[in-house]
Amino acid sequence: MGDLEGQTYLVTGASKGIGREVSLALARKGVRVILLSRNSPELEQTLSDVQAITPASYATPCDLGDSSSIEQAAETILSQDVVINGIVHNAGDIHPIKPLFEADAVDWTRSMMVNVVGVQHLTQALKAVLQGNHRVRVTTISSGAALRPLSSWSAYCTAKAGLDMWTRCLAEEGGLHNITAVSVAPGIVDTAMQTTIRSASEEDFPLRSNFVGYHEDGQLSKPEDVASALLPLITEHTLEQSGQRFDVRDL
Repeated sequence: MGDLEGQTYLVTGASKGIGREVSLALARKGVRVILLSRNSPELEQTLSDVQAITPASYATPCDLGDSSSIEQAAETILSQDVVINGIVHNAGDIHPIKPLFEADAVDWTRSMMVNVVGVQHLTQALKAVLQGNHRVRVTTISSGAALRPLSSWSAYCTAKAGLDMWTRCLAEEGGLHNITAVSVAPGIVDTAMQTTIRSASEEDFPLRSNFVGYHEDGQLSKPEDVASALLPLITEHTLEQSGQRFDVRDL
């Protein structure tokens, strides 16, 4: 078993892509993984694969766009009487891919919920198992969109920029509770989000052809390679690194 045996990490968006691969990588290190994602066959499969490595791991269905779902997931986790050593806030939603003046307000609001507000809600709801004398490492999955405005991505860009600042705020306040926080941009990864981006219409997303080209030219990173690069930062980042933003290509 790995060198993190006995620790517990929570991973959101754990059913597929980067979340799945991070969950498996943590399990191989001996970590008990709590997998959060919306209910799906993919979540069941990932849980089965993770439990084959660390049987004490478990999944809790959670939709970060739904406050009641977050509360229910938090109650389930708190009932397990477990200390959490780390969180990987990986869940994200690219919708709506629409020009700013045409994006539906409901879709825009959900993007804020999933990408940043739900992160705050879930973390706050788990404070009883985060605050204490034990060390807690929080990692948020950022994006280049947090730094660069992209046409038709107004919700995603805004939310990811907010998530970066939320991470810095947690780093600022978390020191009182032995909590550190970093954000990391994973680059362009071959995930379902990229499929969604390529499926957008040219009318809604003028840059669509760029992303089609990235895929056709083999420029997308594999989720398992990204997870491998991220793992040391997720499990070993230091107090001095807390509050910083990283790019996986520099790790």
